[in-house]
Amino acid sequence: MPAGGGLSRRSLLASVGAAAAAFSILPGRAAAEEEPKLAFWNWDTYIGPTTLEDFKAATGISVRMDLFADSEELHAGLRDGKSGYDVIVPSNDLVGQLIAEDRLMALDHAAIPNRTNLLEYFTDAAFDPGRRYSMPYMWGTIGIGYRKSRCDGVPDSWKWLFESDRYAGRLALLSEAGTVLPVAFKYLGHSANATDPEVFKAAEALIIAQKPHILAFAPDTGQDLLLSREVDIAMEWNGDILQAMDRDPDISYVVPREGGILWEDTLAIPKGAPHPSNAHKLINFMLDAATGASLAMAIRYATPNGTALAMLPPDYHENPVIFPQGRVIERCETTLWQGAEIARRLEESWARIQAA
Repeated sequence: MPAGGGLSRRSLLASVGAAAAAFSILPGRAAAEEEPKLAFWNWDTYIGPTTLEDFKAATGISVRMDLFADSEELHAGLRDGKSGYDVIVPSNDLVGQLIAEDRLMALDHAAIPNRTNLLEYFTDAAFDPGRRYSMPYMWGTIGIGYRKSRCDGVPDSWKWLFESDRYAGRLALLSEAGTVLPVAFKYLGHSANATDPEVFKAAEALIIAQKPHILAFAPDTGQDLLLSREVDIAMEWNGDILQAMDRDPDISYVVPREGGILWEDTLAIPKGAPHPSNAHKLINFMLDAATGASLAMAIRYATPNGTALAMLPPDYHENPVIFPQGRVIERCETTLWQGAEIARRLEESWARIQAA
């Protein structure tokens, strides 16, 4: 997601606090094995304000954190196998692609004992069976953020973004093919992971017909457009909208009745990482209970860390914007990497939508 002013999907609000005190250096992986540094490639502001300083205090390892704007930039930076990064934060569908392309290092689970803090659901993943290559960082949904005073009730259908002129000129969609098209598939009654060419054509036609009513295909800035009152309804990540809600109580969030997208961000080590032992230490530190709790409060997304979750206040773990309740979650899907042909088809459809 893009760097810059305003709120972003990765906005930070609080410190990691006492995490360093809870962290212990792993046996058998002495700091002398590698020089005490590593390079971390992350989304913008997707970290606590002292997380990396606390990690250095606990381990002596300095971290240089660089930012990527989106999954495409992250993927492009890994193509030659010489990125120079030790830990990266790919989302679920990119993890599947990187595994298929043999660009991730298999994790040494013995060097990540804090993985036992994870909720059982996150100990395995369809996009990474057995968690051989990735550990979960945060998860959430993609739904609709909206300004309550400007909407006729709760806009609990994707119809208001895809097939209505009620809010013409006051709508924003996200700007990535791999997000918007799967949501359109869901609205049309299909799986978010549909592969039928006819489903692609129908989704493409749907969005092109709606373009005159869409103000912006926003690169993860829909929450800013809501806050500035430029739009009334926006397709967005739940954490972004929750942050906007903290600033403006007229803003709310809903997962539409047709279902939304479940996403998961992960921690992984690219092949060729210059400091793989240090990378394992950082991943283990991120899965520490105290670190996980403070990160969750800072980033305002759902933590996969069950031990951390037990440490958090009710207004966090009972918040339906963070943790969708009941049947809502059952209607959501996680998008998967389905091969180069489907990826090419998504991008070609998106190019036609943008050109229309």
